[in-house]
Amino acid sequence: MPPQATEHAFRTLQKFRPDYAPCTITKYESGTTGMSVVVVDREGPKVNGFFTLATEIHDDSGAPHTLEHLCFMGSKSYRYKGVLDKLATRAYSNTNAWTATDHTAYTLDSAGWEGFAQILPIYLEHIIVPTLTDAGCCTEVHHIDGSGNDAGVVYSEMQGVQNTQGELMDLTSKRLLYSDAIGYRYETGGMMEQLRVLTADRIRQFHRDMYQPKNLCLVIVGDVNHENLLDILETFEKNILDDIPRPDSHFKRPWIDSGTAQPLTKSVIETVEFPEEDESSGEITISLFGPSCNDLLHATALNVLLVYLAGSSASVLENVLVEKEQVASAVYYSVEIRPTILIQFALSSVATERLQGVENRFFEVIQETARNALDMNYLKECVVRERRLIKNAAETSATPFSEPIIYDFLFADRDGSMLKADLSDLHEFEQLLSWSEEKWRQCIKDWISDAHHVTILGKPSARLSNQLKADEKNRVENQRKKLGPEGLKLLEKKLADAKAENDREIPKGVLEKFTVPDTKSIRFIETMTARSGAAKKLGRLNNKAQRIVDNDDTGSPLFIHFEHVQSNFAHISLIIGTESVPVKLRPLLNVYLENMFTTPIQRDGRRIEFEQVIMELERDTVDYGVGTGGAFGNPEVLCVRFSVEIEKYALAIRWMKEIIWSSIFDLEMLSAVEEMVHGAPASITRARSTLVAALFLKGVRNQLKNEPSLVIKEMAEIREALFEFSNFRAVVVANVERLKHPVSSWKQFVEGLDQSQPLKPLDRRLSRISEAGLKPGELAYIVPMPTIDSSFALSVAKGPTSLKDARLPALMVALSYLDAVEGPMWVAVRGTGLAYGTSFSRHTESGQISYSVYRSPNAFKAFQTGRSVVEGFVNGETEFDTLALEGAISSIVLSLANSQATMAAAAQMSFIRQVVRELPDDWNTVVLKKVREASLEEIKAAMKDFVLPVLSASTANLFVTCAPVMEEELVTGFKELGFKPVVQPLAQFQDGYGMSIPEDEGVEEEVSDDEDMAGDDDADKE
Repeated sequence: MPPQATEHAFRTLQKFRPDYAPCTITKYESGTTGMSVVVVDREGPKVNGFFTLATEIHDDSGAPHTLEHLCFMGSKSYRYKGVLDKLATRAYSNTNAWTATDHTAYTLDSAGWEGFAQILPIYLEHIIVPTLTDAGCCTEVHHIDGSGNDAGVVYSEMQGVQNTQGELMDLTSKRLLYSDAIGYRYETGGMMEQLRVLTADRIRQFHRDMYQPKNLCLVIVGDVNHENLLDILETFEKNILDDIPRPDSHFKRPWIDSGTAQPLTKSVIETVEFPEEDESSGEITISLFGPSCNDLLHATALNVLLVYLAGSSASVLENVLVEKEQVASAVYYSVEIRPTILIQFALSSVATERLQGVENRFFEVIQETARNALDMNYLKECVVRERRLIKNAAETSATPFSEPIIYDFLFADRDGSMLKADLSDLHEFEQLLSWSEEKWRQCIKDWISDAHHVTILGKPSARLSNQLKADEKNRVENQRKKLGPEGLKLLEKKLADAKAENDREIPKGVLEKFTVPDTKSIRFIETMTARSGAAKKLGRLNNKAQRIVDNDDTGSPLFIHFEHVQSNFAHISLIIGTESVPVKLRPLLNVYLENMFTTPIQRDGRRIEFEQVIMELERDTVDYGVGTGGAFGNPEVLCVRFSVEIEKYALAIRWMKEIIWSSIFDLEMLSAVEEMVHGAPASITRARSTLVAALFLKGVRNQLKNEPSLVIKEMAEIREALFEFSNFRAVVVANVERLKHPVSSWKQFVEGLDQSQPLKPLDRRLSRISEAGLKPGELAYIVPMPTIDSSFALSVAKGPTSLKDARLPALMVALSYLDAVEGPMWVAVRGTGLAYGTSFSRHTESGQISYSVYRSPNAFKAFQTGRSVVEGFVNGETEFDTLALEGAISSIVLSLANSQATMAAAAQMSFIRQVVRELPDDWNTVVLKKVREASLEEIKAAMKDFVLPVLSASTANLFVTCAPVMEEELVTGFKELGFKPVVQPLAQFQDGYGMSIPEDEGVEEEVSDDEDMAGDDDADKE
């Protein structure tokens, strides 16, 4: 709701409505403490907060990162670890945080204003007046356990990334770009050697220096009650005045009152080794300084230029270095918003022996571009498309404008004048459209082609991999010897005492005084469904959108599902069944889909080269792509999607037809499989998984050399099998009232197809589960990987196969209860430093339950502890906390709001519910009622029947990846639990689907920490 007249200490600095987005932005500033507040008013069920502090440090101690973690351990009035998150969970809310180099942001993610408002003052007190105890530092930051191993939540997190390729290259680059006096030089997450000696006093001092209200900006996005918000903040300020430095005391504003980065005086190239067994390919990063972040026009010009140079397969760098010369698998770019913007290019999968030559070639291409005539038509199209993307993001993003507001707070004048100039309209794009070619050329020269740069050549090293493991093993052994038995006992007691202090029980009275908010404050977005063709068999509808659709009905049986929303864009998806694709060809889908939008097409008897195709697609669309149907709740189908301005609805359908049926399978384009061998996209579907692709694609590469016509033939077979009329379901999310010919526009798409074929049922993951998946309990693998420093575990057992299963509501509560922040698993595993995190997941589509351990110093201990927690509830030794159960139910409500946070998301969920899940209109209401009615006995039974089996050797399959040094200990541990672990290298999991593979080909063990146990996109979206 809009801001109202008020006599609060907060004065309004700015209030405006962007002319391209459905929201209002208001900036307030406190006259008491100097705190800033920026509210982005928009409709929807979610209210999101980003409580941001500018943070600057000139060392690698990790104080900013560790402080971020410690703020969740308690505050002045709530001196209990976990109280914030327990209260947040009850209020349909979730908390989180991140530490960037130049700021720390604490997030509050709520369903409805009431829950947000209830938690806000408690959260702010945790940030401004935290407890910061020695005990918290011990468990959360770093400690040595009784066996002499280093642990702690932050330490484990950084242990998993410090020696990775990306981190090693990035740190070296920062050291070369910035002097000692500039904070961007340092690793604010903390280096392991620094974290081992970091003291609580150092962290407390950093908090005193940086965590002051005048250095805090609250960014709030959603349906906000301004009067209530300002009341809450004024009361909060009164309560903390005695705990903070005087508001009028001198304060050195981070990044503004400190030194500024000096321009580079020369270019530097440095080689950095990173641990990797496969030494065949490396990486290149190139860093340069751009314009000031407060120069809106030139910052926007930079973004456009980067799209022109490396934004797609048609752009200069991608086209030359990747598509034609194939010296890298991809060229990426990024910008880091800093007082002086940092530009970064990354070239991936470059042959190790060619790293220096490819770096030279990169600049040759850039310099040739700056010398020669620019493609001004394409450049102007890039300008127009960037503007279009911003407009679309303003509609489709759940938290529009949060990022530019944060950077405005960090680097611009605090009066909000630049914020209004930047966000009120998009006038800068109009200015760029009038720029001359020479002006664009000068920008390329100033920022890239003629600019000094820092290049890091990332070189893989098997020797370094072995050396790091040996060094760490020796360090720990020496540490144990130095401490001795008595020293280890003292450390074990210190840790136990710290855990006891941290885990003091929260008095029930603290939690009970906060009631669970009424769900009426959550304003869910409503969409309107209309159906055409075969979709009408799901039921006839009588509403405004349906009447519009019926008036344009052509009688075609094509299944079209419309979701009517208020939008300036049309989002069109074609859901395609895959059952008709022969199993032996399914791994080739990787190649087919990768080439779908990067291949020539036949148009009116002429061949249109792929570069022209890409440029036209970018001109006509907001977004396009192809992949699995995971976003639509079914990863076993494929989805071709286009997003366009609503006036281009029919044009998008023409594009869909042209891309599907007029593409030319070109040998030159298919030869890019050479690069896909190293960079194939991962997918849930087994045939498209990384391990299958790693082997199968090498076979494809071999075929392209020896029998290219066979690959072309198989690609044609895939197209023929996929694109049958009976495989099609179209989904249109748009303002149906503004669509010209919503149904008849599809006539062009189906012309020439056999429309008499009946619609095939949607493919189901359950029907494609292997024997081992249907009967878990036989498999247990431990996979040593030299590229990771920690361990991960994933176990899988049977679960419900239907959302209509009567046991589902109790299971939903059980999993939500166990997985809660500061819940049983969090306290037992993360809270003791056994892992960075654990989680249970329910996959109804495949009839499975899974449990994962993420980034652990010992995945067995984390797994064993998780099992003990569940056993305690099942056998009655541990009582359920009724308040925590209320919180678990509230988390389920929040997940529903999360799935429908924007108009497009709400429309997508409507399709999933009706078509994919075949659930009634009131399913959300019904299941929430059943969730609230679930009894303790039903919840306990769900844990016994579904959760405990995923932690038991006889009923679960187990997969563990770890650093080689951890292998023996993990094998021994899991054997104690009844598993029969087999140690197997990653290469043994390859499947060539019958493809003939040259004997000397193998899989590179290059899965990173972040990819290793990635989440399943098959998670249900109820």
